[in-house]
Amino acid sequence: MIMGRKRCALGFVAAVVLAVPLVAAGPPAVAAALACAAPTPSSTQPGYLVADPGCDLNGVPFAALTDSTGAALSSVHTGIRAGAAYRIEVPLHWNRELVVYAHGYRGIGRTVYVDNPALRAYYIARGFAWAASSFATNGYDVGQGVRDSVAMISLFRQVTGRSASDVYLTGESMGGQVTAVAIEKYPSSFIGAMPYCGVLGDTRLFDYYLDANVTAAALAGVQVDFPLEPSPDYQNLWRTQVSRILPNLGLTAGALPNLTAAGHTWSAVVERGTGGVRPGFDSSFAYWNAVPASAPLNDLPFLFGLYPGLTGGTENIAAGNVADNRFTRYRSTDRRRPTAAERRLNADVLRVRRTATADPGLSGIPRVDGSPPVPVLSLHDIGDLFVPLSMEQVYAQRAAANHRSRLFVSRAIRGVGHCDFTQPELRTGFDDLVNWVRTGHRPGGDAILDRRRVADPAFGCRYTVGVRAAFVAPACPA
Repeated sequence: MIMGRKRCALGFVAAVVLAVPLVAAGPPAVAAALACAAPTPSSTQPGYLVADPGCDLNGVPFAALTDSTGAALSSVHTGIRAGAAYRIEVPLHWNRELVVYAHGYRGIGRTVYVDNPALRAYYIARGFAWAASSFATNGYDVGQGVRDSVAMISLFRQVTGRSASDVYLTGESMGGQVTAVAIEKYPSSFIGAMPYCGVLGDTRLFDYYLDANVTAAALAGVQVDFPLEPSPDYQNLWRTQVSRILPNLGLTAGALPNLTAAGHTWSAVVERGTGGVRPGFDSSFAYWNAVPASAPLNDLPFLFGLYPGLTGGTENIAAGNVADNRFTRYRSTDRRRPTAAERRLNADVLRVRRTATADPGLSGIPRVDGSPPVPVLSLHDIGDLFVPLSMEQVYAQRAAANHRSRLFVSRAIRGVGHCDFTQPELRTGFDDLVNWVRTGHRPGGDAILDRRRVADPAFGCRYTVGVRAAFVAPACPA
């Protein structure tokens, strides 16, 4: 079933705050005074609601972009299809090319909503149409994201009456994994892809969450467990265990760390496990330990709210635990041979065995093979400890193993946040991807697999535009 319209009404204000602000070229073509429709029950997902795609969550109607005189620069279409809300925008002077945008992780709430890509205004100014889906589900449901994003291609044709000659796919965070999976599963549907801050290493992300927590516990001398079927009171038990870990590492929830010797070792282990020694890591580590975890564990530092044992390692989507560290060797130095302290850490750390793997299809956590059939240009904050730089390295390694390195370019950005990119960084990335597709000229990137280049004080300078106050590192060369 498709419910479509060019304009819509909505007064629903959700409790979720949009992570990506709407970027407009001028005043909206529709007055914000229009009412908004209440969320409607999903036609495909029992218990789900679908927010009106014709309004943002703050109640402002979604309308065509306009120029400084108020004249429309585009036409917009919204609706609900198969339990997913969609938005489509076509510039008046369309170049026949389409960008499909895949959003990031939105928690496990039961209301789905669609929003705009960060480069919305830029796409329209460049002549590109764009389309986006809310996906029919929330949670870490990459497979549903792939299905709903690919469906936007035919939906675009059905709604607008016109077909795109070429289609690009882009996505952030979880949407980055949607992008990586979709181009491998549907290689003839897209001509280029731009994931950013993406989960390009599939289940390796959850290995990292496991690593961070079990090494913290081992270094703090606190015994922890990993229940495959957590009891209802396990969150409180974990909170008690973390309360014993924190002081031994010099951590306090909601405050910058004052690290003990064990805390410094933990920082070194996390650094090497998330991409290697690199500029700005100390400020990144401080930033993410001062950020609170998500509710109801928001009294804990951020990383401790990501422990896979809290959900049995399933992320509430996979049929079993996807995290594993049986063969991981933790290092806090770059010496050729492990130190006595490193050997002790590896002997003490809790070892966990996976019971589920990345899925070769679209179930559970879909596998990213790293065999891109089209050019892929990716951006990543080097200080991101939610989805770390190591995700790019995993993808680069897999692409190399598949003899596809020539089709992958990764750019390092000097920031500590998650998906913390400036408009110039994203615009340049998109322009370079389009030029790559059109001319065959592979653009520049960063040598993310070269340990010495990553550790260089100037790493990330080449493609970073703007300074993030929270990122503390030697200044880039003039």
